Amino acid sequence: MKIAVITNSRIPSLTANSIQAMKVCDALAQLGHDLRVFAPAETQPILPAALLTHYGIRNTFQITWLSSLRAFKRFDFIWYAQSAARKFKADLIYTWLPQSAAFGLWSGYPVVLEMHADTAGRFGAWWLRQFWMSRGHKRMLVTTQALRKALERSTRLQFPDEAVQAAPNGVDLDRYANLPAPAEARRQLNLKDGLTVGFSGHFYAGRGMDLLFELARALPDVNFLWAGGTPDAVEEWRAKLNAVRASNVTLTGFIENSRLPLYQSAADVLLMPYGRAISASSGQNIAEVINPMKMFEYMAAGRPMITADLPVIREVLDETRAVFCEPGDVSAWTSAVKKLLSDEKRRATLAANARRAIGKYTWLARAQRALENMS
Repeated sequence: MKIAVITNSRIPSLTANSIQAMKVCDALAQLGHDLRVFAPAETQPILPAALLTHYGIRNTFQITWLSSLRAFKRFDFIWYAQSAARKFKADLIYTWLPQSAAFGLWSGYPVVLEMHADTAGRFGAWWLRQFWMSRGHKRMLVTTQALRKALERSTRLQFPDEAVQAAPNGVDLDRYANLPAPAEARRQLNLKDGLTVGFSGHFYAGRGMDLLFELARALPDVNFLWAGGTPDAVEEWRAKLNAVRASNVTLTGFIENSRLPLYQSAADVLLMPYGRAISASSGQNIAEVINPMKMFEYMAAGRPMITADLPVIREVLDETRAVFCEPGDVSAWTSAVKKLLSDEKRRATLAANARRAIGKYTWLARAQRALENMS
C-alpha cells in the first residue's frame, strides 16, 4: 500500500516517541509498503542515510517536514499533512495524532491510530471521540490494556473490540543476535571489568535516577553503567556523583540506537527503576500505562532485569522473567541487586525465560498485525 505516516514526533530527536515512530516506519517499509512520512518542521532535516545509525533502522524512506507553528497548536501541520497525503494518493493514513486520524476518516481514508498515553489538553478527549464517532475503516492500537481502560475513561466511550488492537512496543531481534558475554562486551567498549549493573534510557522525572544514585552509593564495589541522557542531565548527575565521591558509575550520554545492544549486553543485570509517577517527554504522567521499549530490549539482550513493580509492567513480565521491587525502596532494591549478582544460576534462568518470551514482541510482527484487513 501507499501509506501516509503522520507523526507528531520531532525527527531527528532523542525522545522515545521519535525512536518508536521510526521503528514503526522501518517495519512498514520491511513489509514492502511505499511510505511517505510527514513530520513537524521543528528540527533541522536529516539525510535519510543518517537515520539508519541514529535510530537503528535498516530502511530509508522519504520524510517531508511541514510547517508547525506553536501559535496554531500544530493545526497548520495537521492541515498540511492531510493535503500532502492527498497529493501522495495514499491508500491509508497511519498516525499518532487523533486530529489527523479524524480528518483522515472524514476524507475517506482507512486509518490506523496509535495511542501511547491518555489524552491530554483541553480537547484531547474530544478529538479521540471524533475519531470513534466518525464513519470509516479504522483501527486503534494501544500499547497496554491499562491504556485502553484509561482512554475509555477519558472519552466516556466503550471501544469496539474489533477495532482496538493491543500492540505493545517491540524490538529488532536480529540486532540482539550473537551478542557477546558481559565481560567481552565491556572489553569491546573499554569499560571497567567486574560485575556491572546497567540502565539505558532518559533521565526524566520518575525514571528512577535518584534510586540509581543511591544504589551506586550503597554498592561501591559494583560498577554501574548509565547509558543515555541529554548533555545537561548527564553533567548534572556527574556533578552529584562527584560530590559524594562515587567513582563506580559510567555515564555515556546519548547512545545511537544502532549501538545500544552492545551497551546493554555489557551489564550483568539491567534495571527499570521507575517511580509511582513517570514523566513523558511531554511532561504527562504515564505511570499507569507505560510500555517501555527498554523492557523488550532488555529481554532480547538476554540479561536478567530488576523492575519497579507497577501493575502495567506485569502485562508483559512476571516473576519467572524478572525481579520486582517496590518503586523507590532503596533498601529493597539494594538487597535485590546483591542477591541477583551473587546468584549466577538465577540470572541465567531469568534471562533465558525473558529471551524465550520476546519472539512475539517484534516490530515486524507488530506492523503485520496492525495492517491486517486494512487494505
